[in-house]
Amino acid sequence: MAQAARIARRKAAEVQLIAVSKTRSADEIRPLLIAGHRLFGENRVAEAAEKWPALRAEFPDAELHLIGQLQSNKAGEAAAMFDAIHSVDRASLITALGKAIRANGKSPRCFLQVNIGAEEQKGGCAIADIPVLLDQAKQQSVNITGLMCLPPADVEPAPYFALLAELAERHGLKQLSMGMSDDFPAAILLGATHIRVGTALFGPRAR
Repeated sequence: MAQAARIARRKAAEVQLIAVSKTRSADEIRPLLIAGHRLFGENRVAEAAEKWPALRAEFPDAELHLIGQLQSNKAGEAAAMFDAIHSVDRASLITALGKAIRANGKSPRCFLQVNIGAEEQKGGCAIADIPVLLDQAKQQSVNITGLMCLPPADVEPAPYFALLAELAERHGLKQLSMGMSDDFPAAILLGATHIRVGTALFGPRAR
């Protein structure tokens, strides 16, 4: 991370490392917390609810980010549990999050997930829908701080990272959630403020 930041003439502190702890047990996560890491990402609300209350009791300054798809009926639980949500991608979810924020008073930072490769099987909004969703988020008091993407697999990700950075600049957004274990150096070179790394920290997942 530091090397990529130097090449990009950025400060390493500008990039936050999200340790992707989905499918990892509390016993696997705890060593990273003991070592001082505090930023973690989970894919599912239910899984996070099983592990993190006890972990946060031990490490109350841990910060939890939801990086997986979010169902609208889970918006209230997610808004209460997570410090940030990286997968806001549709009008119905923004409405549900706005209702949850008004109800419980907690407003997580949110990223608008963009389907940067226009892939039918992936979540994320179309590039053309970004302005409408940002306007709706403002009306619903949903705090969109940046954009997030998952580039298509098995292709060079840099053009997609560059496009996301361009879109964020166009819409006045400062944060970019992009880059994973295999491609985070390229993401940092192209402006990532949050990278989502699991395998490089925890090792391969059991099949």
